[in-house]
Order: sequence, then C-alpha cells, then structure tokens
Amino acid sequence: MKLWDKGTKVNQDIEKFTVGKDRELDLELAPFDVLGSIAHCKMLASIGLLEQGELTLVEKELQKIFVDIQNGDFSIDDGVEDVHSQVEFLLTKTLGDVGKKIHSGRSRNDQVLLDLKLFTRCQIEKVVNEAKALFDQLIENSEKYKNVIIPGYTHLQVAMPSSFGLWFGAYAEALSDDLALLQSAFKVVDQNPLGSGAGYGSSFPLDRQMTTDLLGFENLNYNVVYAQMGRGKMEFAVVSALSNMAYTLGKLAMDACLYNSQNFGFISFADELTTGSSIMPHKKNPDVFELVRARANSLQVLPTQIQAVSSNLPSGYHRDYQLTKEFFMPAFDQLSSCLQMTKTMLADVKINKDVMSDEKYQYLFTVEKVNELVLNGVPFRDAYKEVGALVESGEFKFEGELKHQHEGSLGNLCNEAIRLKLEKTIQTFNFEKIDQAYQNLLGRS
Repeated sequence: MKLWDKGTKVNQDIEKFTVGKDRELDLELAPFDVLGSIAHCKMLASIGLLEQGELTLVEKELQKIFVDIQNGDFSIDDGVEDVHSQVEFLLTKTLGDVGKKIHSGRSRNDQVLLDLKLFTRCQIEKVVNEAKALFDQLIENSEKYKNVIIPGYTHLQVAMPSSFGLWFGAYAEALSDDLALLQSAFKVVDQNPLGSGAGYGSSFPLDRQMTTDLLGFENLNYNVVYAQMGRGKMEFAVVSALSNMAYTLGKLAMDACLYNSQNFGFISFADELTTGSSIMPHKKNPDVFELVRARANSLQVLPTQIQAVSSNLPSGYHRDYQLTKEFFMPAFDQLSSCLQMTKTMLADVKINKDVMSDEKYQYLFTVEKVNELVLNGVPFRDAYKEVGALVESGEFKFEGELKHQHEGSLGNLCNEAIRLKLEKTIQTFNFEKIDQAYQNLLGRS
C-alpha cells in the first residue's frame, strides 16, 4: 500500500531504491505518527470533515495502535511503503471508509516533517536528561576532589597549578553551555508544520493553531513554503548542537586517556572498566574513552553531511531529504551512549592524590612566586626576570600558599552558580507541557 498509489505498478528496483531505509527508520517514528494523526483528526472534526461519531471511532483505534507500538506489537507489512501508509491501512482495515478520510488536508510531506519534529523533541529530552546526569557526576567529583592539586598545561608543557576540582568543573560548565545551544535548536524544532501540506497549504479551512496546541508546540511554522523549506534546516540546527556536545565529550575523553597513561598517572580505573592486551599482561586500556572520542568525532561530521544533502536545494520538497533521516535519527542514541558511558567511568574514577610529589612539577609555581614579589612592591617585569633567573640557575623553590580566590579559580570554583545556570536552561525546554499534551491525546489525562 502506498498513499500515492494510482493503480500503476512501479518497477521493483525503482521501489527498493526510493524506499531506502524508510521502513526500518519509520518504526521509530510510529508513535509520533499516531499522535500527529489523532491531533489532525480532532482538527478535521472541528471543521466538519469528520463527524463526531467518526472521530470517536478513529481516536479509539489510533490509541489502540499507539499501545501496540509501545508493546512492540506493531510492524510495517510487506508491500506497505512507510509508517504513514501502515497506520492508514490499519484504520481502513478496521473502520472501512472512515479510515480513508484521515489524510484530508495533509500531505506525506508535512506528515513526515511533523513526525520528525515530534521524534526530535522526544530524543532531545533524553539527551538533556543524560547530560544532566553526567553534569551532576562532574559537579560531585569537582567538589569531592577540589583540594587535590594537579598541573595545568599549555602547549602540553607544565604551566600553572590546577586541581581536579577545576578539571571536573570545567566540563560541567561546558555541558551547561552545550545545553543552552541545544535549547536554541529545540526552539527551531518546537514549531508545528502540520497544515503546510506539500508546501503550499490547503483549500480546506484548516485550524493550524488547534493542532499546534493539541501537540504541545510552542509555536507554528506560519509560512507554508517555509515549513517545508525547514526540512534539512531543522536537522542541521539540531545536529550542530549535538556535535557541540560531542566536542565536549571528545575533549574530556582525550584528557582521560592522557591522565590515565603511565606518563601522567593522574587517574586510573578498576579492572572491570578497562580492557587488556592479548600479549602484554600489564595493560589496562581505557577503551571506553577511546570509543567515546571516536564516536564524538563521528558526530561532529553530521552537520556537514546534512548540509551536503540539503543546502543547495531550491524551495519545495525534494526526495533528497529522505537521506537526512539516515544520518539524523541514529545520532541521538550515539550521543546518549557516550554520555552514559562517560558518567559510568567518572562515577568510579580513582584519583591520584600525590601527583604533585613528582619533581618534574617543581616549576609549576613560578607564576605564584612572580605574583608574590609583585605584591611586595617589585614591578611585574622585574619580578618575571628575577624568577626566570632562579629557574635557569636551578635555584627556584616555592614554599608559599596558593591564594586563588577570584570567581572560578582554585579556591572559588563557583559550582553552585554553574548548577543554577544549567537548571535555568533546562527549565526553558518545558517538557512537561509536551507530555501533558500527549496524555490528553491518548485519553490518559
């Protein structure tokens, strides 16, 4: 069954090529296709294209299909092109002609775009929750180890004093900014395209604000041409935000691999969190972080892939957009797995509290000595030269105290301020409103 079937048999090779991975990917869109159909049918009834009795029958059957999907009892039959066709086929099989009415006033173009947006909102919520869990772990570690000093590096050279508190806290704040960017992308997603049809609207008196409210959208894509032009653009905005978070995870993973190596020896992990070598009995490899790094790098390529498919297309729908689903939809699970595994590793990280006992870190405090001299009235440039001379002669020693107290420094991590920044961002997603809208559509409120 195809929604566009006019009775002409399509060449099987052509059909296989054009369907691509739609049937496989559409199973993930199935619950959202049903939710969108319930909202659409309610709207059709409000403008007289469905009778109230017909709406009741359709709603009940769509809600049953939704439960089947949740229970894993839904599939796309052989010969059925996609999830949209399968849902309409099931309705028609059960309700007869009533099932044939539900496509009035919409096209597969706005239907799949709606499904993708509903899917994306759901996936973004999962990513936000996973990122928040990792954030909490980072803040916990930052507070727990805030007094453990480690070297800070520039150019991979020993530079100035840092701490595990600063290191863990830095990645926590990075995640807070990553979520702020994701929230901006979420605003692009959270606009209703339903009613744009094939990109040029409909002569039916559709109530687009009604479906916007029923589906818990914050806004709607007003211009029907732009709604369809938004295909590709929406995916690009979201994967750009996801790749930004992947950038953070990749850098953290690289640090962890370095710090876990014998040449650094800052951190280590239990045997059950590492892997070994087939010929070297002493090896404890940080494979998790190496794979997080690799997957993070792969995720950072996604914006380019989306652009390559969609950026040079004219306005209107084109089948090219089908390929963006293959890049876009799996990205959420890839990022979520990286967030989960990073949290698992950091929850059981072992910290070396004696890092600074190594003699090679003796020059870590040269800037402290310079600043001490400056506070005693020596001009900065003269103090710099004086300490440099001590280093050259091998006579440099520092036995003072670290006095870093300004915001965000060793003695003043500002973790609570970072937490508040993150919480304010998460509140703006308003996932509760979306969930309540879905519960209403499913008759569960």
